[in-house]
Amino acid sequence: MTTRRVILLGSTGSVGKQAIDVIRHLNALHARGDFPVRFEVVGLAARSRLDTLASQWSEFSSARLAVASDNLGVHGIAGLTRGGAVFTGPDAAERLVREVGCDVVVSAIVGSAGLAATVAAVELGRHVAVANKESLVAAGSILVPSARSSGSCLLPLDSEHSALWQCLDASPGDGVQARPAPPTMVGPGVSRVILTASGGPFRTWSKERIDLATPEEALRHPTWSMGAKVTIDSASLMNKALEVIEAYWLFGVPGDRIEAVIHPQSIVHGMVEYADGSVIAHMAVADMRLPIQHALAWPRRLPGAWPRLDWRGVGRLDFEPPDLDRFPALALARLVIEPRHAQGTSGAILTAANEEAVRAFLEHRIRFGRISELVAGALGSVGSSEVRGLGDVLEAERQAREYVRRSVG
Repeated sequence: MTTRRVILLGSTGSVGKQAIDVIRHLNALHARGDFPVRFEVVGLAARSRLDTLASQWSEFSSARLAVASDNLGVHGIAGLTRGGAVFTGPDAAERLVREVGCDVVVSAIVGSAGLAATVAAVELGRHVAVANKESLVAAGSILVPSARSSGSCLLPLDSEHSALWQCLDASPGDGVQARPAPPTMVGPGVSRVILTASGGPFRTWSKERIDLATPEEALRHPTWSMGAKVTIDSASLMNKALEVIEAYWLFGVPGDRIEAVIHPQSIVHGMVEYADGSVIAHMAVADMRLPIQHALAWPRRLPGAWPRLDWRGVGRLDFEPPDLDRFPALALARLVIEPRHAQGTSGAILTAANEEAVRAFLEHRIRFGRISELVAGALGSVGSSEVRGLGDVLEAERQAREYVRRSVG
């Protein structure tokens, strides 16, 4: 029997909870003799949500905990774990990764808060199942070379990047002939990779109406159920901008060979066009547990306990180019992956400025249209500089946040 030890960063969030669903399912397959690997959760990290964390710990009682909230004292958390050792404070997740041995780290902390822990996991040669877009966008120039040096695999959990990975991987999936996992480099045989976007709740809205949208309207995503920050990013198409940059780092695709299209049915999650004109598309129901299972069970394909695509109900598949006038956030990705900026701090500026702007919007302090304006302003004001280490990334993030705070007032 093989045991695969897992640390879940962001265990109480949407992706973290779905990862636990997948682990339960895979362990059930193992118990039936259908899968030779058993998963053991050895670490759980959360920002707060102690009630959810307590429930998870009751199931995985041997796991070490990390809690980032500043207003939670060690004694209160120790009581939760009946006196067990707990990491606390803003660096709790990173310390958990560095001090607890594991095979896979699920990086699902939203935003830049998950950056240091993800960098640590890659440095240590752990396989990292990446749901945290900001880590790759802000620090891809650190993470990718580090992964190639340490042997770490960056296993994408986003449905779109999982789709591209599967379209690029022609292995039989039997665990014997699997091709390398990301980070990889596409060859000349690939003409372009195409990410799909649902278009969010404002796909058919006018620019003027989008500009004045309320947080309540922006949080009504038509397809996916996600956390507030990711849902707002989806409404502005900033989520797709981050994914374009993420694809650049995961697959080594030049920026001019990465495209995004609006696909409201959310059935096709990604496509790869080859040099001969052939296009391979990945299609599935909109359920995050599919890409999570693909990453955790890789290189095997196993039975899933999730809904299957019902062809009788598909009806039609629509595709349309994104309107960059109504959704200017997507154009910002091109600035970040320009050859003169890609190795610099522009990705860190974009992610940090966006986080601050989204926070201000959710607090009803700015209109929706200002989110992209503030991010563009930060990119122009702070300016990209060389990345020599994580400190340069963190400093760029600090300056970007400060720019947005000053601008919001």
